[in-house]
Amino acid sequence: MARPPLRRRTTGGVAALCALSLPAAGCGGFGGVGAGDGTTVSVAVVANPQMKDMEALTPYFERAHRDIRVRFVTLPENQARQKITESVATGGREFDVVMISNYETPLWARNGWLTDLQERAERTPGYAPSDFIAPVRAALSYRGHLYSVPFYGESSFLMYRKDLFAARRLTMPRRPTWRQVASFAKALDDPGHGVAGICLRGAPGWGQVLAPLNTVINTFGGRWYDLRWNPQLTTPEVERAVRFYVSLVRRYGEPGAAGAGFTECATHYAQGKAAMWYDATSAAGVLEDPAGSKVVGRTGYVAAPVARKAWSGWLYSWSLGIPRAGRHQDAAWRFMSWATSRRYIELVGRRLGWSRLPPGSRYSTYALPRYRRIARSFAGPTLQGIRHADQQRPTVEPVPYTGVQFLDIPEFQDLGTRVSQQINAAISGQESVHTALAQSQRYARTVGRDQRRPEH
Repeated sequence: MARPPLRRRTTGGVAALCALSLPAAGCGGFGGVGAGDGTTVSVAVVANPQMKDMEALTPYFERAHRDIRVRFVTLPENQARQKITESVATGGREFDVVMISNYETPLWARNGWLTDLQERAERTPGYAPSDFIAPVRAALSYRGHLYSVPFYGESSFLMYRKDLFAARRLTMPRRPTWRQVASFAKALDDPGHGVAGICLRGAPGWGQVLAPLNTVINTFGGRWYDLRWNPQLTTPEVERAVRFYVSLVRRYGEPGAAGAGFTECATHYAQGKAAMWYDATSAAGVLEDPAGSKVVGRTGYVAAPVARKAWSGWLYSWSLGIPRAGRHQDAAWRFMSWATSRRYIELVGRRLGWSRLPPGSRYSTYALPRYRRIARSFAGPTLQGIRHADQQRPTVEPVPYTGVQFLDIPEFQDLGTRVSQQINAAISGQESVHTALAQSQRYARTVGRDQRRPEH
């Protein structure tokens, strides 16, 4: 869905092993990137369209900074999280810049694993950290200081095919309920013509299936733990939410839903093979890009569906941080401050297309005239979703954690992965929802017991 990059990218386990074990010049997979005199900045990123765009435009940075070369290590999300976490947590020096999120940033800052970026951000001419959208900036801060800077920010919303709704004389509310969404999915599901009623993530991974599913659990009245860290994954509220999600995707979802994450759903919907898609607000730029989408101008955007809670969208940001042990901190900041600047955002528009701008990071993005014209259908719902995403009060009943689609505890990476595998098994029909949640409850009980210990 993205235009071919101007440089070679490293992908997959072989390239990652090379990046983690050999000097830059010894890794054939990197081609000429990082060759020559000067400082080589190693950047670990997640494979998605916006990161591909960043790699494609990095030669502009290198031409303006002759003393710096940038080497990318690009991995699928689940692999990237594991590799980056292992490196940063152990004080590894493989990466000078790491792509992390608002889950890792405050946790890692508290552990002393990240460099405090506040002074650099304030002193860099034209960088304007006050221009970052307030909820995103707050989510990437610890004790009031930025420890990573947003490449893009997002909430979640529902995308739907306006033409298919009109053909069936259906009307999408601006703030739909999940029951209404299920009814629409049933009416619009058309396997004979290759159109699914809805696309939903089903792939394992706490950043995959659990991202949308947790918002469903929250708005159905469920929660992971009560205030005393007792697990709640087998409560009626959670079971109803998970049964609803699994049933919806199994009945009216995309083919191969158990293997579908963000990228697969984006491709599916952009090719006209789904009537609705609930996912990240950042997806809108993909759908409105004529270079890869067949549904340009035919999609409507409305708030994340709800049940009991008034708003249910998540809050997320892919951001760039500097490991405390990083060797080239000044060069790393020069690159990442370029890649998260207003100037970079305008460069994306001029060179790759205005629909491709990294969304949800800066207020000034939404004042650019050409972007405003393209984004008129989704800019409002995007900013509304980010504004209403409440990490402090994500659920109907009170909880001891923060985070909408994740829990702000280090153990959630492993716990979320394990639970997501159980949900994935239910989606693929390998086990029942009841069995999946019973096993998930056992995992959660162990983590909850640890949280109740005095050191927590």
